[in-house]
Amino acid sequence: MWLGKVIGALLGFAVANVFGLVVGAFIGHMFDKSLGQFKPVLSAQEREQAEHLFFETVFQLMGYVAKADGRISEEEVAQAEQHMAQMRLSGEQRQQAIAHFKAGAEPDFDLVALGGRFNEVANRLPKLKQTLLTYVINMALADGRLDPAEEACLSQIAAQMGFSGFAFNHLMAMLRAQAGFQQSHGAGGAFGQGHAGGQQSYRPPSAADELAMAYEALGVDEQVSDAVLKKTYRKLISENHPDKLMGQGVPQEMIDVATERSKTIQTAYDLIKKHRKAVNG
Repeated sequence: MWLGKVIGALLGFAVANVFGLVVGAFIGHMFDKSLGQFKPVLSAQEREQAEHLFFETVFQLMGYVAKADGRISEEEVAQAEQHMAQMRLSGEQRQQAIAHFKAGAEPDFDLVALGGRFNEVANRLPKLKQTLLTYVINMALADGRLDPAEEACLSQIAAQMGFSGFAFNHLMAMLRAQAGFQQSHGAGGAFGQGHAGGQQSYRPPSAADELAMAYEALGVDEQVSDAVLKKTYRKLISENHPDKLMGQGVPQEMIDVATERSKTIQTAYDLIKKHRKAVNG
């Protein structure tokens, strides 16, 4: 990416000679950098291959986690069906998703082999591993509960993708908070509220608890500075931008899930800003 630098430098030189050239080149560099973050990193063929692998991996891991306690309940099957409906899959895609889900639930499912195939592609795409893990965790959280066996499976999946225990626990805490924050604001969204077979009883959190949940949903401490808070918020929004996700091989059918997560992040950030403004005047 160099066009912005060249144009910026030429315009800057025309306005203020050498000083303008330096300033213009810097501004052009920032433009190139911002533009480059949405530039597809895959060719059309590579993106199609990555999308198929992402789709296959997500649903196989869903089946693997669902079978964590030894059996797949009717509720878990209904939850998987709900995810498929939210993704607006075609008839053929739905059949493929069901086949992948069943494969992940088989006793001989090989997590290491699947993880190895996914890592071969994802190692070239820095954010794709976290995107996949985020999808699988959110799907596991969708029924409003996560038992120890399911969490142990998620930890194994994270380790297979190269995440440290600390990184996994941090992501889990943030996604739990986002799911809870989404529920407190009545957003059905892509991750649902309660069980697929019915609505859970729900008591809204207090204002203090909701604020604490908002901070945790952004993965920051309540004492964080305004500057760091804004930087973290922008990073999370950028990570879930549809163009960026598609450029890394996330299937179009799953982009809506990221859009819902962005809405939750935006709502949490707005709540924190409103509280800080009221406190600081």
